[in-house]
Amino acid sequence: MNYPKVQLLNIDLDNLTTEELLDQFKEGILVTPNIDHLIKLQKDQDFYLCYQQASFTVCDSRILYLLSRQLFPANPLRAQITGSDFFPTFCDYHSQAQTGAKIFLLGGTDESVQIAKSKINQRTNSNIVVGAYSPPFGFEKSAEETARIIQLIRASGANTLAIGVGAPKQEKWVCAHRNKMPEITRYLAIGATIEFESGNLQRAPKWMTRFGIEWLFRLSQEPKRLAKRYLVEDMPIFFLLLKQRLGLYKNPWTPPDNKIVRSGE
Repeated sequence: MNYPKVQLLNIDLDNLTTEELLDQFKEGILVTPNIDHLIKLQKDQDFYLCYQQASFTVCDSRILYLLSRQLFPANPLRAQITGSDFFPTFCDYHSQAQTGAKIFLLGGTDESVQIAKSKINQRTNSNIVVGAYSPPFGFEKSAEETARIIQLIRASGANTLAIGVGAPKQEKWVCAHRNKMPEITRYLAIGATIEFESGNLQRAPKWMTRFGIEWLFRLSQEPKRLAKRYLVEDMPIFFLLLKQRLGLYKNPWTPPDNKIVRSGE
């Protein structure tokens, strides 16, 4: 059974379970929006246009998952699929099924990306991760560094790129350069997942995730980096979703004759 997509502000979320996504994700770009993404998608048209290129868009946020059940009782989101949960499951699935998936990790630090590669291969008892690289700060603005990265990816034999350099940088880089990597059939934008896989960052306890307060655990780990984002920049999400519930939300990137997004449509 195919469930209708769920519209949150100006993006459509695929209403899939993890098992369904594993089965259907054969090619294309996977993005996993959270609250911060949704806020950025109201202000950054290039980021929004990248999202339009995604083959699969699934809900990373427990808060958004829970709110969908209030906004769309007739068609709520059936699962929260975080990048940090889906990626290790993806690796396990493809290594066990021997589908021929070969992954290149792009992100993290010089140390953490190599540790993540080693740990994933050890856990899956395979060589599913065939390459790893930590790009320097500002790499996305350097044609020389971008060319070097593309060469490394293509030379590795990978057919899947998992990029974790933060949003919207990771999505924009993929959309700008995917045509230069014809061997890559799947792209996963995975944020901090490489750091989680390496052990440099710890995931929140399961009970915190279940109650939608994983953000509080992340804030305690990286207060300088995340305080402004979580406590100031992301707060308008509740007002925007209320506007959508009342049929007053307007997608800033659509023509005037398509301006209203009503809850449940």
